[in-house]
Amino acid sequence: MLKGKKIVLGITGSIAAYKACLIIRLLVKQGAEVQVVITPAGKEFITPITLSTLTQKPVISEFFSQRDGTWHSHVALGLWADAMLIAPCTASTLGKMATGVADNMLITTYLSMKAPVFIAPAMDLDMYAHPTTQQNLERLRSFGNHIIEPGSGFLASGLEGKGRMEEPEKIVAALDRFLEPKDLTGRRILITAGPTYEKIDPVRFIGNYSSGKMGFALAEACTRRGADVTLIAGPVSIPTPAEAIRRIDVQSCQQMYEAAVAEFPQADAAILCAAVADFRPAEVAPQKIKRKGDSLDIHLVPNPDIAATLGQMKQHKQVLVGFALETNDEQQNAEKKLEKKNLDFIVLNSLRNQGTCFQSDQNQIAIITRTDRKDYPQKPKLEVASDIVDQLSLLLNPDRQEKDII
Repeated sequence: MLKGKKIVLGITGSIAAYKACLIIRLLVKQGAEVQVVITPAGKEFITPITLSTLTQKPVISEFFSQRDGTWHSHVALGLWADAMLIAPCTASTLGKMATGVADNMLITTYLSMKAPVFIAPAMDLDMYAHPTTQQNLERLRSFGNHIIEPGSGFLASGLEGKGRMEEPEKIVAALDRFLEPKDLTGRRILITAGPTYEKIDPVRFIGNYSSGKMGFALAEACTRRGADVTLIAGPVSIPTPAEAIRRIDVQSCQQMYEAAVAEFPQADAAILCAAVADFRPAEVAPQKIKRKGDSLDIHLVPNPDIAATLGQMKQHKQVLVGFALETNDEQQNAEKKLEKKNLDFIVLNSLRNQGTCFQSDQNQIAIITRTDRKDYPQKPKLEVASDIVDQLSLLLNPDRQEKDII
């Protein structure tokens, strides 16, 4: 959630300085406003005009911008920013930061910074492993700085990887995770994801094309925002997106139903994203069915309705979110499901939107409440998940305004 965030990007004299351009592009693409502060040595590796073209802001390097007394206020930058990222950060700059040697604009900005500071070291392995460098890193950690260890991509605490700077995508991801609003802290969220498989015999089943990607993205988005997540997953091959997520694996609708009914009373909200089979074979053959004759008749019976059951169980302060995947009469069918199953809002998917829904990494949704409909453009599923969680947060935190979570 970097949209609207103000980021000070510090660049030092490292061969990895060229990667700062990639960092800027990623930050700007997510809607962040970037102000570059570069050391004199940094300008030997990348030109300010390149950086200012990407940020649409003049690059700051010297204390005085002109000879008429106009100067850059490091104090103002420290108050302006939502975060400061120093990438690449050389051993020399690490030492100055750790000991307060304020001999350039970047260090004075760092010393004035009121926002969280992220540091991505960049140097050769011997310099990085040297006890002096490690002592400086530990000292900076003790000051509350966040070190993005090279080779790890996470906010690490020990010597990991090599001295090269972490890749721009992972640096921006670490920043994104940290700045994600924690508006669901203390909330318990139940999420269902993936398909269900309804057995015909020991080797065959009735199922659907659901990959579980949308439900897993929702679990990740809720966890990032502080929720305690329980994920009931049908048969999918996706790894759990975060260690903190409690995962319950099931196969059939009946198993998912039993798990959801058991977990829902302890939850503040449930997001029912699974593509659950409406019917199952009335009888499951104990052995593999052999091919006989020209046809095979399978008698189907209804599965329990998870959404309807949880809608009946729902207490006053609980929130229940459903999904509707439609091929026709989309609005009408979604509204009927919203009302019939006592949902607080429903997420509408349409198979008419090419490149979304089953198996895709993209999705395009509409969120429908009893009084409103909001349509969203096609996006990666993790971004779609963030939109859904924004709506959920407004219901769980009624005193907050929509602008507070954007």
